[in-house]
Amino acid sequence: MSQASLFGPEQAPDAKQPHDLPVRMRVLITVKAAPNPSAGYGETVCVAGIRLDLDAPGWVRLYPINFRDLDAGMQFSKYDIVSISVRPARADPRVESWRPEVGSLQKEDWLRPWARRRPIVEPYIEGSMCGVLQAVRDNPPAKSLALIQPKEVLDVDIEPHPGWTADEQAKIDAYVGQIDMFGADRTPLEAPQFKGWYRYRCHDPSCRTHRQGILDWEFVALQRKLPGGPADVAAALKAKFLDVCSSNHDVVAFYVGNQAKRPQTFSVLGVYYPKR
Repeated sequence: MSQASLFGPEQAPDAKQPHDLPVRMRVLITVKAAPNPSAGYGETVCVAGIRLDLDAPGWVRLYPINFRDLDAGMQFSKYDIVSISVRPARADPRVESWRPEVGSLQKEDWLRPWARRRPIVEPYIEGSMCGVLQAVRDNPPAKSLALIQPKEVLDVDIEPHPGWTADEQAKIDAYVGQIDMFGADRTPLEAPQFKGWYRYRCHDPSCRTHRQGILDWEFVALQRKLPGGPADVAAALKAKFLDVCSSNHDVVAFYVGNQAKRPQTFSVLGVYYPKR
């Protein structure tokens, strides 16, 4: 049996609309995943957030977005509120998934202090990752995005990234080989040095622990800025991503999302960690 949320109301996904006409959404951006190679778009970023429309609150996934191709004025940050036109992602069975019309994006606000974010975000916190997984096993189109408060964070595993596969590199090369509409050169997407996983125990009494890959944009961006050799960078990454789970923060929760082709595989897409 799937355990009910321990910390907030259940957020059951609604069915997608029956038509393909664009819908205007207001979204609080909570997740920007690290970019990955794409055949159609060169590289893509999965973005997720909380829909703020009064008639349809809940989780929403916006994909694909080539973030580096966005004009400077349209590039957005986590905890920005944006307005954007979207259509249902018909090839994706996850009901939270929508295809954005990127050119329609408008930034409205940035919720800078945590006090402005908490009333919107924290009602979505729940305690049982085991329950989310069981719901997907029972019904694959079940909720594919969640905010999980771990009972105990056990460790962060850091391993060298193997580099892009031959297929991924071919996608990058094909994209870089094209000239964009302004005649500018495109720089190839570099593979990160390291991959990471959170190991934690959720609040389900029968939890045997979870090990979920870290796909957070900040995890990749940070390792490209850190000084020192590989061992130094790996140690600093581990320290940073353990520190955000420390008692210095009033609440710690993981934004998690699954894969369309493997719905039982969830990853950590970001960390929610307001300071005390």
